[in-house]
Amino acid sequence: MIPMMTFNEEYFDEGLYRVGTRCEKWDACRAEHGENTLPLWVADMDFPSPPAVQEALLRRAAHPTYGYTETAEDDDQALIDFWQRRHGLTVAREDITMMPCVVTGLRLAILALTQPGDGVIIQSPVYGPFRMSVEGTGRKVMDAPLIRREDGRYDMDLDAVERQLQAGAKLMLLCSPHNPVSRVWSREELQALIDLLDRYGVPLASDEIHADFVYAPKAFVPLLALKQENVLSLCAASKTFNLAGLQQASCLCKDAGVRDAFRREMDKAGVRSGNIFALEATRAAYEQGDAWLDGLLRYLDGSRAILAELVRQHLPKAVLTPMEGTYLGWLDLRAYGYTTRELMERTARAGVCFTGGTFFGQETGEGFLRINIGCPRRYLEEGVLRLRVALEKGDED
Repeated sequence: MIPMMTFNEEYFDEGLYRVGTRCEKWDACRAEHGENTLPLWVADMDFPSPPAVQEALLRRAAHPTYGYTETAEDDDQALIDFWQRRHGLTVAREDITMMPCVVTGLRLAILALTQPGDGVIIQSPVYGPFRMSVEGTGRKVMDAPLIRREDGRYDMDLDAVERQLQAGAKLMLLCSPHNPVSRVWSREELQALIDLLDRYGVPLASDEIHADFVYAPKAFVPLLALKQENVLSLCAASKTFNLAGLQQASCLCKDAGVRDAFRREMDKAGVRSGNIFALEATRAAYEQGDAWLDGLLRYLDGSRAILAELVRQHLPKAVLTPMEGTYLGWLDLRAYGYTTRELMERTARAGVCFTGGTFFGQETGEGFLRINIGCPRRYLEEGVLRLRVALEKGDED
């Protein structure tokens, strides 16, 4: 049994060394940009997963056969209890469909609820696989871009959504909380969106993978707490507990018709879930990860304040969107006069790697970078200093 630990600032400041572990964030980045590159890009945290996760994996790995695996009631119950405990949402076992990842869920939802050539609404700037999933399934992207305020905060443009509905859109994809603009949608905003979609009879699929990363006074509102018909929620423990490499997520859906259509597409594509180690890790995280998660949220809350101060001190022309949720900061660097491509080239030369804004929208992301604060604060501080160097005019211009 792993002894009790204190998940305080010192614990998360320590971080962990990930180089040489086939880590996409570190190894792939350094292979491309050099061994001294500091990666602040992909949404993957540089902290150990909860000790209970490692203990569960080691215990199962000690049994030397890894054959076909059966999911059991306790796998579903761990998720049910976690969502009830953390978000006040009640779901039943029949509402849950396991799948490998949320992006798989996006594609399955599109295939299940639309036909080739149909329009699907997204709200850019938004996580790149939203657009990719629409285009990759032979559907048409119908963008209803978010409205950006002067302070960098974003709002939904329901007029733009309605224009796309009037133009014939058949499905909407929602990012809640929103990646990359770290927006936590209020109950009133979500209800207004639902009411609008209902008037046109259009279903809604919500990516809620960042549900657990919300900072006071904001609160996450599950889509299924507001509506049960014609909607589905895509969730996972992967972002929350740093388990993405294990490939397990879930679709939560109370509408039997939508749920059955989703599962038929899974069967047609041969999509299966139930990786033996993913099940063990996810169950342990949901059942025993609360203290770790509470400590993580306190740490990230402090880190977002530190990032805001670092930007104020070192990047005076930049605008950091207020971070209401996620561990991803959205930086507007357009005042420095560089394209996203130039920003990526310059930051790589300065030894730091971010996610380029155009990954989230060619127009709405131009001149922006996304920064990952899910790391020890020394990385964050060093990354901003390297970014400042990258933005300085030099002979290489």
